Amino acid sequence: MSEYDSDPTLEINAEQVGEYLRQHPDFFEHRDDLLLKMEIPHQRGEAISLVERQVNVLRERNLEMRHRLNHLLDVARDNDRLFDKTRRLVLNLLEARNLDDVVGATEESLRNDFQVPYCEMLLFSDRSLNTHGRVSPVAEANQQLSELLRNNRAVSGVLREGELKFLFPGQHQQIASAAVSPLHFSGRSLGVLAIASEDEQQYRSSVGTLFLSYVGDVISRVLPHHIDAQV
Repeated sequence: MSEYDSDPTLEINAEQVGEYLRQHPDFFEHRDDLLLKMEIPHQRGEAISLVERQVNVLRERNLEMRHRLNHLLDVARDNDRLFDKTRRLVLNLLEARNLDDVVGATEESLRNDFQVPYCEMLLFSDRSLNTHGRVSPVAEANQQLSELLRNNRAVSGVLREGELKFLFPGQHQQIASAAVSPLHFSGRSLGVLAIASEDEQQYRSSVGTLFLSYVGDVISRVLPHHIDAQV
């Protein structure tokens, strides 16, 4: 006999009932008659049984879990595609025979595989380099891109007009956002890899630059060999 049976003056509130049912989830296991009598108001105003309500809740949770699973599968497929494209680019960079191969492999992959509308690899050098890629004197590059090169880290967002003109000559007026990764290794400033879009939100400042930084790191380790080979 419980304290409530011995003292009928004690009142049981909803919280106590709820706590008791949480501690005894099998309470209705052998009380089918109670289940049949219990009704819960439906959103449409109708009354439904507790069992029906449980079925509806489980169905809603199941649908939510399916949505989450489908989202995770979509993310996994996107990551697989990104990994495959990145793998091909890295292998092409490792197999590059000269500076032109490095520039060509990078720009071709970004434009065709990653569908980047604007991409430029700008190399820094005070001497002539045998490449069809763009080369800028070190002092001029440092003057024009001082803010972007300050921390040697990839950045994204809306660039200054002067920076856009220097990175994307003849195309800067169409560009609304960009991301830039400095190319540097062992204290050497080798150049920059820049990508851009006409969409202002594409490379907004809150967008992560992990992929661009990774590609930049690989290029930075490949470039010195081909640049020094031209000495």
